[in-house]
Amino acid sequence: MSCRVGFVWETQQHFSRYIEDCGAVCELVTPQMLAAPFFRGQFNCLIIPTGFGNAKYTNLLPALRASSSRMRRFVEGGGHLLVFGAAVEKPDVYDWLPFPVTYVHDFHPAHIRCENDSPGAELIEDYNAERIECDGTFPSHGGVCLGASDSADVIIEYTLGSGRIIVTSVHEYPSRVFLKEFCCEGTQTVF
Repeated sequence: MSCRVGFVWETQQHFSRYIEDCGAVCELVTPQMLAAPFFRGQFNCLIIPTGFGNAKYTNLLPALRASSSRMRRFVEGGGHLLVFGAAVEKPDVYDWLPFPVTYVHDFHPAHIRCENDSPGAELIEDYNAERIECDGTFPSHGGVCLGASDSADVIIEYTLGSGRIIVTSVHEYPSRVFLKEFCCEGTQTVF
């Protein structure tokens, strides 16, 4: 069985090709598909890219909110969810996730500290940890910190059922090693 990733956005992006270059089959999941109760995609991982909360870039946030219970079931069933920065200052922009996340939008280079063997360290493996672009921080959340800058957490993880959620404000593609492992180790689950 192949590794299947759902890339949630309105149109194909370069990120989709990067996912495929890492060895996964990547399928575009539009906001309309995401919110449609009859949509039944089967994926190991769903990826929500940077800017999902900013209406200047996309109209994705209402669809994420409409599908929050399905998202929860997907993760509980063993699927993985990778969520990037919202790129907008809204206190409730992550309210569709099954755990609390407070996000402060602030584009800045950061020195990120991670435990050497953590998924956070793998996520930034292709970059200089002394200076990585971030689009914000998570000053409070209900997850576990995998990576922090000088001002607050920038990579967090939450385990739910058999699946995992990683939320990051790192404004770079995740490393190839991280992407392949995180996306493909999730159980192929119906969304």
